[in-house]
Amino acid sequence: MHAGEHPQRTPFYGVLMIVAALAASAAVSYVGPVWLRVTVYILTVAVVAVGFVMTFRDFSY
Repeated sequence: MHAGEHPQRTPFYGVLMIVAALAASAAVSYVGPVWLRVTVYILTVAVVAVGFVMTFRDFSY
């Protein structure tokens, strides 16, 4: 393993992506125009999906 290569880095980044996406959704849930809310919700779905894959990826190969 080289410097900066840790096997738990990718799942950690996935969790951070999920938390950031959910925080963004919570931040715009009551404030802002409807078009902004819808845009953030759609982006949240995409980011959470990528974060989910990064978090639960199998490194046992």
